[in-house]
Amino acid sequence: MPATAGRAHTADVAALQRRTLRVLLAAQVLAGVGLAAGITVGALLAEDMLGATGWAGLPAALFTAGSAAAAVGIARVSGAAGRRPGLAAGYAVGAVGGLGVVVAAAIDSPALLLPALLLYGAGSAANLQARYAGADLAAPERRGRAIATVLVATTVGAVLGPNLVGPTGDLAAALGIPELAGPFILATAGYAFGAIAVWVLLRPDPLTTARAIGRDAARATRGADAAPVAAAPVRTVRVAAGAMVLAQLVMIAVMTMTPVHMRDNGHGVEVAGLVISLHVAAMFLPSPLTGRLVDRIGRRPVLVASVVTLLAAGLLAAAPPSSVVLLSAALILLGFGWNLGLVGGTTLVTDVVPVEQRARTQGRVDLAIALAGSAGGLGSGLVVAATGFAALSLAGGVAALALIPLLIHERAGRRPGGLSPPRPAPTP
Repeated sequence: MPATAGRAHTADVAALQRRTLRVLLAAQVLAGVGLAAGITVGALLAEDMLGATGWAGLPAALFTAGSAAAAVGIARVSGAAGRRPGLAAGYAVGAVGGLGVVVAAAIDSPALLLPALLLYGAGSAANLQARYAGADLAAPERRGRAIATVLVATTVGAVLGPNLVGPTGDLAAALGIPELAGPFILATAGYAFGAIAVWVLLRPDPLTTARAIGRDAARATRGADAAPVAAAPVRTVRVAAGAMVLAQLVMIAVMTMTPVHMRDNGHGVEVAGLVISLHVAAMFLPSPLTGRLVDRIGRRPVLVASVVTLLAAGLLAAAPPSSVVLLSAALILLGFGWNLGLVGGTTLVTDVVPVEQRARTQGRVDLAIALAGSAGGLGSGLVVAATGFAALSLAGGVAALALIPLLIHERAGRRPGGLSPPRPAPTP
């Protein structure tokens, strides 16, 4: 390819990447409301409707289980037709689920609440998989920042959602339904508008475009009969997936029971909403910093920082429940540790998985993440009912250390004579 044509092609891709990020930013702001709305009141709503603290973790378990199923579905649609239809479908199903939760609360039907929460989880899956769309056309040296840009956009809606518990509760009461259903009204609207934004504006599709660019580059460098696509290094994918799975498990388990823990110790819903807002802000707001760190110091050092931060969060969350300041600090660390693990792990997966295999592999990774979140959400209520919130927090912090053996094993495979296959060249 002549030098001038190559520069023009690079400029076109860069312009398309900027447009893709703008669309994803808009969708994530809208969908962020849906992602966070159920966090603050989901456990409280389930506790009221089901009548037992042990089941307070059920909403998190159900919508993360729904997220697991949706992750596979979104990945299949994305792999076949591109990111646009996959993400739009995920957001739309999440909106249907949010509406179902509102109706279930209005008619006091636990039987409707459970499937509605499963559908609601599809919005969460789409919200998380949008980060992959942000990386499809990004240059390898800027992937961390591209992923971070998509995640940080979620901050606006995600922080706004918990702080609207009061106003949306008043709206729900005015409509004659339980106040705790109010945030889900907001979530339904957020996911619905997110679906519309992606479906209408995410053109051309970033994944199908990246595949076309990859095929063109292969033909230019190797001829029409290109060599088969190299397989991704298994150990490296396991490390990246393990970091995200552990971060999700610890974060969901501790976060889910925090509002219940605070209410049981005399703190109001508004105070719990503030703490959760700080936590959600810490999940997404540091993303630009994390993305820069990932691109500058490397993926694996950021993953180690995630482990250390999650451990510190677990230890601090076990402090006396009367201290809202300490609990807020613990939830901030919990969110930041999750952010480090997610951005670092996502970038590492995108680095080593060829573009033709990305959607399928990313779907499997997000399936594992969602299943871990489901286990953390369901188990958290049972652990707290049996032993207390402090034990749950300590166990979560210690669980994060499980990533260290995976990192050591993967490093051994990357040494001369190791068993891991060589890392493929970055996708153009």
